[in-house]
Amino acid sequence: MHVLIIEDEPLIAMSIEDALRDCGCASFDLAGSAVEATAAARKRCPNLITADVRLAPGCGIEAVREICGSKEIPVIFITATAAEIQLRRPGSIVVHKPFDHAEIKAAFRLATGHELRGLR
Repeated sequence: MHVLIIEDEPLIAMSIEDALRDCGCASFDLAGSAVEATAAARKRCPNLITADVRLAPGCGIEAVREICGSKEIPVIFITATAAEIQLRRPGSIVVHKPFDHAEIKAAFRLATGHELRGLR
């Protein structure tokens, strides 16, 4: 599974990647801005997207909207500004910062429908 991680904090992006590797994800694109995210998705369409809301520069919600268009790509928002997502994309899967790997794994299962045998 190929994942696009939209996160402007490199250490947070690496932590998300580590948690998703534990879930069986094999390849990743990391984008620190909305522009980088859309360019990465044009090169290789992701099977899953994780996105922060506030990026420097840009907005993760807008990047996801542009990338997904009419495609059905599962999205997990990982952010400290969850209220913004609830207003603009009600029903979205949200992991609140700060997070731990178990929260990322639970959100992965919810977003993809994958069961993670032996992982907690």
